[in-house]
Amino acid sequence: MSKVYIHELIDVIGHNRGRYVHHMTANWCPEARVERNQLCLGVWATLGSTGRWPEVVNMWELDGWDGLAANFAHETAGGRDQDPTLAEWWATAASLRRGGVDRIVVPTPWTRPVEELCAAGVRGEVYAHELFTVAPGTSGDLLDAVGEVARPLVAALGVEVVGAYEVAMADRSEAIVIWALPDWATWVAYERSWEPGGALQPWADALPGLGARWRRFLMVDSPLSPLRIGRQPEVADRRPLDEIG
Repeated sequence: MSKVYIHELIDVIGHNRGRYVHHMTANWCPEARVERNQLCLGVWATLGSTGRWPEVVNMWELDGWDGLAANFAHETAGGRDQDPTLAEWWATAASLRRGGVDRIVVPTPWTRPVEELCAAGVRGEVYAHELFTVAPGTSGDLLDAVGEVARPLVAALGVEVVGAYEVAMADRSEAIVIWALPDWATWVAYERSWEPGGALQPWADALPGLGARWRRFLMVDSPLSPLRIGRQPEVADRRPLDEIG
């Protein structure tokens, strides 16, 4: 079944990022899996020197558009604006974050769902999150080029793709690609490969022809992110938030 994802950029308040990611993984994922058939692809902390801070990136996997609709229907049933069973969870979350920006994203056919990624042992010491902007209506062409040009070149550097996604509910002008880099030395090699004459020169040359603008920031797994632990977070993983620094 084709998947659909919720991609979230979350602004964390002060020094609460550790508490927030635990609240999001251990305290949310088990209920979301049972009540909404929603799986966690990842909960990552943005490396502040490369992007916004303090920020967390969440991605949630659902069974296609029907699964997303069922999720929304559960949230808004009976005209409510919030699932009452989550009132306490939301109250705690609100004390840890100030807001954020969400996108609905659709994966390319070759993007693997989270259970396949975990089974294959895909994991990064660090992750590269790339947001591409192209002319309206052309994000599909950009993602075709990611699969045909970028993916084999990047794989030759020892980097695995977590996924490539078209931003939905918009004008087909944005795409997101996430790469898993096994160690920091590989990240250095990846960055140097973008230099003139580097291993990624064919990809760099292709991007202007696609009308693409892009930027990259780095992320690291939260302690209970599925790609880090190889599974979905469980109730048994829970700890009191006041014990988390």
